[in-house]
Amino acid sequence: MKARTARIAATAASVVLLAGFATACNRGSSSGSAAAGKPKIGIDLPRADTDFWNSYGQYIKSDASSQGLNTLPVSNSQNDVTKLVANVQVFENTGAKAVVMAPQDTGAIASTLDTLASKKIPVVSVDTRPDKGQVYMVVRADNKAYGTKACEFLGKQLGGKGKVAELQGALDSINGRDRSEAFASCMKSEFPDMQVIELATDWKGDVGSAKLQSTLAANSDLAGIYMQAGGAFLQPTLALLQQKGLLKPVGQPGHIAIVSNDGIPQEFDAIRQGQIDATVSQPADLYAKYALFYAEAAAEGKTFQAGPTDHDSTIITLPNGLEDQLAAPLVTKDNVDDKSLWGNNVGH
Repeated sequence: MKARTARIAATAASVVLLAGFATACNRGSSSGSAAAGKPKIGIDLPRADTDFWNSYGQYIKSDASSQGLNTLPVSNSQNDVTKLVANVQVFENTGAKAVVMAPQDTGAIASTLDTLASKKIPVVSVDTRPDKGQVYMVVRADNKAYGTKACEFLGKQLGGKGKVAELQGALDSINGRDRSEAFASCMKSEFPDMQVIELATDWKGDVGSAKLQSTLAANSDLAGIYMQAGGAFLQPTLALLQQKGLLKPVGQPGHIAIVSNDGIPQEFDAIRQGQIDATVSQPADLYAKYALFYAEAAAEGKTFQAGPTDHDSTIITLPNGLEDQLAAPLVTKDNVDDKSLWGNNVGH
């Protein structure tokens, strides 16, 4: 990763402190031989059943290699907290000085975080914010903003009236809760004449599709859909709408307005084809980039503090650590071809 802060050894005249950072971080390049002398970093991928997380995994692999990091064999906990705990135990036993994880059950991981803290092994949590247990840094976008942006977009598209189905993520996840609560709050305050039909899915595409099918059968006038994870829900939703003869292009009578979250290439293609209206781009590339950045910093004993950063984000203070809230832009037909969006820079 390209350096964004000055070298600690630089002269006072040339030092440029990253706003919000308590210490500057030496981010010089590393050769393969130098990597062996660096502190070991354990990385657990949370799952391999969505396009978003598969893209994140690809970025982790390429960034760790390009940065010359000393990473232990990467594990995948497959959306199973028991496997995550076991994988973390392997990291402990093989000398990890920092751990990167993305716990999907943000409540059940607390005791593992406590164990790591007692052994002075800092943790970087990606995309999800553990409910309890110490974390060095959470690398995450503002998930309440996801729900609010989706609400505002759908509300304006539909003129503040009509029924909207919400394919919710797992409500035992901070992300599912944040998106759902923000969406509901925005709808209640800004579009009180709209009816939201909440469909809990546990982030499972087949569950979302089955519940949406039942919703469509009972609500032939459904006007909009909010999908909290395009990687899980896009294809099942489009297939169902096509099967029912309801996949009308944007601008045609009968089109069901759809806004999603993730920013995967498939969503961008669906926007271009007029199948869906918008998505909020969750930065898989920046998740990997800054997860590794903070993990290396943690392993080297560096510290950070709350405040704005130089990468269009803000570090906030949590009860159990810090969180770098990365930017997540709304993508529509107007900016879907923007080359700065990670979804335009990866293969399908």
